[in-house]
Amino acid sequence: MAVKIKLKRLGKIRSPHYRIVVADSRTRRDGRAIEEIGKYQPTYHPSVIEVDADRVAYWLGVGAQPTEPVLAILKKTGDWQKFKGEPAPAPLLVAEPKKARPLFEALGGDDSGKGEAITQKKKAEKKDEAAAESSESTEA
Repeated sequence: MAVKIKLKRLGKIRSPHYRIVVADSRTRRDGRAIEEIGKYQPTYHPSVIEVDADRVAYWLGVGAQPTEPVLAILKKTGDWQKFKGEPAPAPLLVAEPKKARPLFEALGGDDSGKGEAITQKKKAEKKDEAAAESSESTEA
């Protein structure tokens, strides 16, 4: 039985997520797997690549063959070079943590009110005009 390390596709139509799995070469792409050894999410920036290096080394040691996409991923993580005894590649780019937004007070904002809202003043003026007109009509 030939064993392959390949990608198992998950996710929606335009939002693919993959799991790196060890499976029989005769099974279909999303079929039953022997073991899941990592995940790959190409739509994120930068791409998320998580691989269990110990399990990859074991499966490569017992003769599992990676497919071309998985081989490219293993070369990026350095697991393939480690298996072949070659020098390791440069480290992967990792997403920066989100910066906290500064507080309103830290930006120099003051919380003192500047009076009433403009809309309230206009309503008050219209009420005063209406009251004045009604008082003029009653006086006449």
